[in-house]
This record gives sequence, structure tokens and C-alpha cells, in this order.
Amino acid sequence: MHGITTSAAEVTNISRHGFWVLLGDEELMLPYDLFPWFKQATVEQITHLEHPTPDHLYWPSLDVDLSLESIRRPHDFPLMSR
Repeated sequence: MHGITTSAAEVTNISRHGFWVLLGDEELMLPYDLFPWFKQATVEQITHLEHPTPDHLYWPSLDVDLSLESIRRPHDFPLMSR
């Protein structure tokens, strides 16, 4: 097999405050107040998730591409959602 193999990313829970993504052994919370692109999204749009590179997640139905560091440390990326 050629290229980089990345682990699958899976949305594990959705609430009125945000949603959680499981990535290997790590679970990441994306609150809607910090990631407003998802607030009005449907369950189908949120769960249609790709992990194209080791450091990025992509929601094709929403055309949202986020680095994992911006999810882990959203306050270090102030222009992201302002």
C-alpha cells in the first residue's frame, strides 16, 4: 500500500452544545460557540466526516476543513471563528 494511512474519525455524540469526534484513542469536543459552522448543520452533515491527512478533518457536505490543533487548542486560533 502506498501513501499515508490515517485512522478513521467518527462522530460519537451530538448535543445542543456541540459534538464529539473519536480519532483513535483521542476524543475531541467541538462546541458550537467555538465552531459555529456546525450549529445549524444536520446530523448527516456532521457525521459525514473524512480524515484526509494526519492533521486535518474535513466535512465535505459543509466544506469545512479543520486542523486537529485548531480543535485541540481553539483559543490559539482566534481568527478561526471570529
